[in-house]
Amino acid sequence: MSSTSVSDALAPYGWDDAWADEFTPYDAEGLLPGRVIRVDRGQCDVVTAAGVLRADTAFVTPHDPLRVVCTGDWVAVEPGGNPRYVRTYLPRRTAFVRSTSSKRSEGQILAANVDHAIVAVSLAVELDLGRVERFLALAWESGAQPVVVLTKADLVPDAATLSYLVQDVETTAPGVPVLAVSAVGGDGLDVLAAVVAGGTSVLLGQSGAGKSTLANALLGQDVMEVQTTRDVDGKGRHTTTTRNLLPLPGGGVLIDTPGLRGVGLWDAGTGVGQVFAEIEELAADCRFHDCAHESEPGCAVLAAIDSGELPVRRLESYRKLLRENQWIVAKTDARLRAEIRKDWKRKGAEGRAAMEAKRGHRR
Repeated sequence: MSSTSVSDALAPYGWDDAWADEFTPYDAEGLLPGRVIRVDRGQCDVVTAAGVLRADTAFVTPHDPLRVVCTGDWVAVEPGGNPRYVRTYLPRRTAFVRSTSSKRSEGQILAANVDHAIVAVSLAVELDLGRVERFLALAWESGAQPVVVLTKADLVPDAATLSYLVQDVETTAPGVPVLAVSAVGGDGLDVLAAVVAGGTSVLLGQSGAGKSTLANALLGQDVMEVQTTRDVDGKGRHTTTTRNLLPLPGGGVLIDTPGLRGVGLWDAGTGVGQVFAEIEELAADCRFHDCAHESEPGCAVLAAIDSGELPVRRLESYRKLLRENQWIVAKTDARLRAEIRKDWKRKGAEGRAAMEAKRGHRR
């Protein structure tokens, strides 16, 4: 099959000259290039110039869970065979990873080669800005450009109230586009469609955030099943059970994901720093380079809290995500784990000494 026909068939899925260059060694072996559009139970569907092929991923199943084949991967697949195998995947440009809910120190890769990470947040319930920050940390760490989409905007008929909600999220998401969208009325969909055209986007969010409805609106047809959310808390059941990659009519492709109840960080220090960029900028002016922003003299972050420039909630959320990320990294690094525990003991001793001093002073 000619390179031109391959390019024509796969271009709608994101194939470009750079991917073609990466694939050159496998082309010489007679393997087919393709993109994984779905993975389930050790097998995957791969879109190729010859059509959609079903292939086994056992050939690429190492002990490292971050190196398994996932939706969005570009792969080299055998042209025939029963079963047919994926031989390898091309180096990923971006990868969206979270920590697993198990007690093991493992990450779970959700999608690969993503350009835009769309964080869907429902306006049917009270905004959880801390959860938005958590999703954004993972999105930034993946290498993709985050976009926050406030879904079900039709449930907030007052324009002023909607504007305030958008502003709250914009403050929480520096450098991130924030769009209020109604899949029912179509408001904001044209802007979102323009953002995702020409690249790969992944839809992220909790169950009930309206991801499947939003996906159907972008796709222009009812491809994804939609279930009604509970009125009491706005939550829904998992409508999507696998990650599916689908071409968009206006260009680009969309990966829809199951609702994520647990959104654990996985070595996302850079992402946390980008979410809280204003705190990192303030920290550069602290008197001590290792300032913990707790009680140190000359702390620019605490000064911003006192002046009202920085909300207390932002600093508390920053500390929480930093601690969580530090701990997940330490779970895979014994030396760092020992250092953290030593630091905790030191701070605990200092805290107890301070309490004893206060008690003595009161006497």
